[in-house]
Amino acid sequence: MKEDFREENLDTLQKFGTTFQTKAISCLLNSREFLDQSYDIVVPHYFESDANKWIVEKILWYFIEYKKAPTPEVFKQEVDKLTPEQSVLRVSIIEQLKHVYKNTKSEDLAYVQNEFLTFCKNQAIKNAVLRSADMLKRGKYDDIKVMVDRALRSGQERNIGHVWAEDIESRVTKLARDVIPTPWPCINELIDGGLGAGELGCIIAPSGIGKSWLLRAIGAEALRRGKRVVDYTFELSETYVGLRYDTIITGIEPSHIKNNVQAVKNQIDQIDGELFIKYFPTRSASVNHLMAHINRMTQLGYPPDLVIVDYADLMRSTEKSNARHEELGFIYEELRGMLGELKIPGWTASQSQRSALQDDVVEADKIAGAYAKIFVSDFVISASRKLADKVSNTGRVHVIKNRFGADGMTFPANMDLTHGQIEIYDEKSSDGMLIKNRMQNGQGVVKQLLQKKLLDIGKVQHALDEGDTESIQLD
Repeated sequence: MKEDFREENLDTLQKFGTTFQTKAISCLLNSREFLDQSYDIVVPHYFESDANKWIVEKILWYFIEYKKAPTPEVFKQEVDKLTPEQSVLRVSIIEQLKHVYKNTKSEDLAYVQNEFLTFCKNQAIKNAVLRSADMLKRGKYDDIKVMVDRALRSGQERNIGHVWAEDIESRVTKLARDVIPTPWPCINELIDGGLGAGELGCIIAPSGIGKSWLLRAIGAEALRRGKRVVDYTFELSETYVGLRYDTIITGIEPSHIKNNVQAVKNQIDQIDGELFIKYFPTRSASVNHLMAHINRMTQLGYPPDLVIVDYADLMRSTEKSNARHEELGFIYEELRGMLGELKIPGWTASQSQRSALQDDVVEADKIAGAYAKIFVSDFVISASRKLADKVSNTGRVHVIKNRFGADGMTFPANMDLTHGQIEIYDEKSSDGMLIKNRMQNGQGVVKQLLQKKLLDIGKVQHALDEGDTESIQLD
C-alpha cells in the first residue's frame, strides 16, 4: 500500500527536465515489470505539468485495478470524460501522450528508468524519515521501524516468476514472445513466428555446405524488418562478411560488388535495420568478450535486437574443461545464458562430422564435438548438399530439434550461393515440388559427367595398352 506522502515535503523532477519526465512516463507504459516494481512509490506530484500528473494518476489507477498498463484506447476514453471547463487540460494531455508514446522506443530508457526509480526510492525514504519525527514524539518506536523498513524495501523487483493461475493471457497471446522471423515462412510456422528473447537457434552442416550463408540470410531478413543485428565472426573477415550481406541483399556476386558500388549503396539505403560486424580470431574470445562488446554498443546507443555467431564452435569457454567436447557444451550453455540475460534471440552454426557429406539428410547423431549443443539450443536445423545439389543449386534443410512444436521434417531448398539467394519451401508446395525436380535433374547431370569421365578413362587406358600416347587428349 502506498505510504501517506505529504506533498509539501516532496521534491519534484524539475531538475531532470521535461524530456526526462516524458521518458519516465514512457518507462511506466513500456514495461509491466517496471510498473509493478515502482507503482507504490511513484507519486503524480513528482511531475511538473498538470498533463503529466493526470497521465500518471491514470496509469497508477489502471494498474491497481487491472494489473497492466493502460492502452491508448483507455486514455482516449478517460480524456473524453473531462468536462468542457477542462478543455485546455484535454489538449495538453493529448499532446503529451503523443510525446510519451513517441519515446517508448528511445535508446536511453534503461538509464531513465534507473534514475527515476532511484529518485522515487529516495523520496520514499525521505518521507518515512520526516513522518517518523512526529511518531518519535509519541513513542511509537515499533511503528517507526515498520515504516522505515517498508521504505527501504520500496521499489524492489516483485517478479517471482510466471504465476500460472493469473498469467494465462501471457501464455495464449503472441505478445508473450516478441519474435524475429527468418526469411522462410515454413520455418517461421514451426517456431511460432521466429525466435524470441533469450532463444538460441543452431544450424548444423558439414564444411562448405553453406551454413554461414544461412546465418547471414537470417541476419539480412532482420535488417529488412528494421532490426539492429550484431554479427560475430570467428572465421571470415569483417569485410568478407559484409560482402556476403551485400550479395544477399542485392543478388550481386561478391566478386562483382566492386563494379556495382552505387547500385549496392542504393539498395542498402532502403534497408531500415543496422548491421554491426565484429571479428574475433579463432578460439580467442569467450561469451564474456561478446557481452562486453554488446554492453559497449548499448552504452553508445546501439543495443542489438539479434545476435549472429559464426560460429560458437570457434569460441572458447570461460570454464576450465578436461576435454574439447566438454568445453563445447560449456560454450553453448554460456551463449544461451548470455542471450537470456540480454533478452534477445541469437543464431549460431556448428560443424557436423565429415561423413555427413555423403548423407541426404544430416541427423543429430552426425553433430561434431558435443551432443550438448542439441540440448542447449531451442531450435536446430541441418543443411545438406551433395554434388548433385551443388550442380542444381539445391539442398535439404532438416529439422533436428524444435522446442516450439513438431520436428523431424525435411524441406527442399533453393541454394544459389553465388548470388546469396536461399529459399526454403514446404515440399508439398508448388515451389517445393519444382526444387525436388531440379534435384533429380541435378543427379542426372552428375551421372552424365561420371559416365563421360569413365568413358575418357577407358579411352586413355586403351591408348596406353596400344602404345598410342599421341592420341591421348585430356579435357
